[in-house]
Amino acid sequence: MTNVPEMFGSMVFNDAVMQERLPKETYRSLHKTMETGNELDINVANAVAAAMKDWAVEKGATHFTHWFQPMTGRTAEKHDSFISPQPDGRAIMEFSGKELIKGEPDASSFPSGGLRATFEARGYTAWDPTSFAFVKDGVLCIPTAFCSYGGEALDKKTPLLRSMEEINTQAMRILRLFGNKDVKHVWTTVGAEQEYFLIDRKLRDRRRDLIFCGRTLFGASAPKGQEMDDHYFGAIKPRISAFMKELNEELWKLGVYARTEHNEAAPAQHELAPIYTTTNLACDQNQVTMEIMKNVAAKHGMVCLLHEKPFEGVNGSGKHNNWSISTDTGVNLLEPGKSPHENAQFLLFLAAMIKGIDEYQEIMRACVASAGNDHRLGGAEAPPAIVSVFVGDDLAEVLSCIEEGKPYKGDRSGRMEIGVSVLPSIPKDSTDRNRTSPFAFTGNKFEYRSVGSSQSIAGANTVLNTIMAEELGQFADELEKAKKGDFNKVLNDLIKRTIKEHKRIIFNGDGYSEVWEEEARRRGLANLKTTVDALPAFLMEKNIKLFADHGIYTEKEMRSRYAILLDTYNKIINIEAHTMIDMTRKEILPAVSRYNGELTQTLESKMAAADRLGTDIAHNMEEETLATLSELCDRAMTEVVMLETLAAKTDFSDDLERGTYYRDRVIPAMNALRATCDNMESLTARRFWPFPQYGDLLFHI
Repeated sequence: MTNVPEMFGSMVFNDAVMQERLPKETYRSLHKTMETGNELDINVANAVAAAMKDWAVEKGATHFTHWFQPMTGRTAEKHDSFISPQPDGRAIMEFSGKELIKGEPDASSFPSGGLRATFEARGYTAWDPTSFAFVKDGVLCIPTAFCSYGGEALDKKTPLLRSMEEINTQAMRILRLFGNKDVKHVWTTVGAEQEYFLIDRKLRDRRRDLIFCGRTLFGASAPKGQEMDDHYFGAIKPRISAFMKELNEELWKLGVYARTEHNEAAPAQHELAPIYTTTNLACDQNQVTMEIMKNVAAKHGMVCLLHEKPFEGVNGSGKHNNWSISTDTGVNLLEPGKSPHENAQFLLFLAAMIKGIDEYQEIMRACVASAGNDHRLGGAEAPPAIVSVFVGDDLAEVLSCIEEGKPYKGDRSGRMEIGVSVLPSIPKDSTDRNRTSPFAFTGNKFEYRSVGSSQSIAGANTVLNTIMAEELGQFADELEKAKKGDFNKVLNDLIKRTIKEHKRIIFNGDGYSEVWEEEARRRGLANLKTTVDALPAFLMEKNIKLFADHGIYTEKEMRSRYAILLDTYNKIINIEAHTMIDMTRKEILPAVSRYNGELTQTLESKMAAADRLGTDIAHNMEEETLATLSELCDRAMTEVVMLETLAAKTDFSDDLERGTYYRDRVIPAMNALRATCDNMESLTARRFWPFPQYGDLLFHI
């Protein structure tokens, strides 16, 4: 029987291990560095490194790596052995503080968006002591930030850490204004629900689209999809259960708070949800989770698909990013609270978030933009591209009463004012959930549902943290100027004005409706439907200023993110187009041709028999099918040649022109070719079709 408490965190050099293995003075010095961000003394670093190495070796580690998160959205690691040769020919295991603190990987071979050139290869990894080291596959993994020789951030972690420091600074200003002197630190917390598909590995290996692209580029719908709603929360099959059991054990060893697992809405789709933790740890742990999912699936003869839309016609996969803000005293600042003072503070933080989402809705959309997410957003329980905030009916009523200065229905005794005794207890989580909302308040947190299943959550949380820091900073500037005795009035006016000016972003209805799309346009909300539409938000003056003012990204770093994401989009579409061409020419058309040949032979035999007997054939299956398939084959040939011609174009002035061309010309051509080939699949005998079909992939396990 698994001893979960004993297993949990057993492969992590966590706080408990550090207290046990480090001298008290070393432990205190390390914690001071973690709290202040100051440089770690080399003597302390040497002591930590020695203890970390001894612990890792006991866990079976022979190598160490600076584990970092480049702009690929994945993780990177270069393994170095602990072995140190000795003059007498022996070897000992060594690990220094210098090796712990800093590494030097190649900085030119990762995406940099122009920050690095091939001849500018020097880059550095720097230990992030706020995220615990861990042992994975016999390697001590040390979470690190990654930057260039010139100091530019080349990773996802560095901007995230900067944003966490900034939101702490601004939130502390607000708390001090409310008289809170106990809190020493504020941080954001995240729980990222991870959706994924599991399919049989042998079937996957027979489909080049799944191998190269992570999604099916062809595929007629199976007779059954998810319309019966029988997979969602259904009994978990033994093979999947065995996978989930091992996945949990591996994640628990690495300190990942995996808690909830269940079947999702689409067949072969599942979800894992963790307990909330600080945003930095949550981002690191989600990266580990995606890697472990794939590794464990392979051990069970399966493949874990993290693409946002691996199968057409059924739900795609997201990564619902549950975000909140908390103090080191254990108070959730998005908890409505029961007393007037608590409510006033909550309403200020809520107003800041509403204002921030309204003012920076374009970058909110851009930070989740990807080729995969373009297929997912807008349907099947995924939110639309229009960014809006759901607050629920009760909270919407509270905000309306504040704006209009009228009594709240829960307390008719007086005007709705902030910071005075007539303010009622604000209900928590008393409304239904809105699964069509991109950004929904769900009781004591915001659920950002737009993040794609394969994406790093660092980008979205960096944006959320920075937006909140900006608005809290503005609020603090105004409130700090309030004269003694006027604080409540200034606070009330501030929240009232904020609600009035930014209520357009609040929407509690059906995000899928055409009525909402028209209403959003009338309100002046952005509707950035594709990645190509969304990414230029990185270059908007207000967004560059936002991140530069708070020290999160320099303008150069903002432009690099835009360039990297746009280049990635273009490369993905290019790979998908060429994969479609390859599969059509080498697999689909030859297979249909062989089937046509058999139909022709059968037809000739039937016609000869009918002639001998002097009979007529009223409905000749072979003749009708052959005629339809021949027409479809000719159409597919025309479409594949067209796609080849379009995909061959290379003379673009820049990547945006290329992306626009792919969106407007190449993708429609891909969709047309797919429709034709899917029609042929529905008419072709199963034994002739060259690769597994949707029914095989989704219902085989």
